[in-house]
Amino acid sequence: MKKRSVRKLFLQLAKRNKKAVAWLIDPDKLDSMDFSQWNWVKDSKLDLILVGGSRYVEESFDELVEKVQLIAGNIPVVLFPGSHGQVSGKADGILFMSLLSGRNPDFLISQQVDAAFKVYESELEVLPTAYILVNDGELKSVHRESNTLPISNQRPDIVLKTALAGTFLGMTHCFLDAGSGATSGVSAEVIQAVKSHIQIPLIVGGGLDTLSKIHSAMESGADMVVIGNQIEKDPDFLTEVLSYKEWYNQSLHVN
Repeated sequence: MKKRSVRKLFLQLAKRNKKAVAWLIDPDKLDSMDFSQWNWVKDSKLDLILVGGSRYVEESFDELVEKVQLIAGNIPVVLFPGSHGQVSGKADGILFMSLLSGRNPDFLISQQVDAAFKVYESELEVLPTAYILVNDGELKSVHRESNTLPISNQRPDIVLKTALAGTFLGMTHCFLDAGSGATSGVSAEVIQAVKSHIQIPLIVGGGLDTLSKIHSAMESGADMVVIGNQIEKDPDFLTEVLSYKEWYNQSLHVN
């Protein structure tokens, strides 16, 4: 299977001044998913499918990624690994993330070292990513599993410094994440502060469970928004978000 380039996707989005939507699929939920209801996705305007989670440790990760590929069509499937075990050459690319918002060396570099040779052999497109956890103080599964605390929305200066440090270290993507199921997402002020100072693609996720929150994230500067938890609760939400994205992108080009 020919790999689909995510770098090219972001370049095209920037050139056309368009926003993107990614669907994050938790591997723990895949076994209970009715894949027949998602056959329409491959023909939709979805930009990216992310696969990964903070808890999944099964050895059948390749099989799970293959299942996702069946509904992806030409949509790139990219790994969002919660650990070194979530690496599969069946995907198109991998967000090779360092958790810069925490000081736990396991997620700053140790997990990456453990995954490095498997990634090297996989021929995955590697997307070095500054991963930064930000919310209003909620502790979600990603914080518990990584044994780190999120940076507060009240400290956009700290988030900005962290994002800049990531770019200076050569990371080519930045992901601001409030955590799956968060009620307080990444604030508009934080997104604006980061986007106004970095030139790399900005991904924002966590707590985006309404169209108004998605609108706020896009307006503030997110190049790509990530939704997941809300789709598990309401599968029709993905359709609503994709329709909204099309309207939003068209409105950007209306004089």
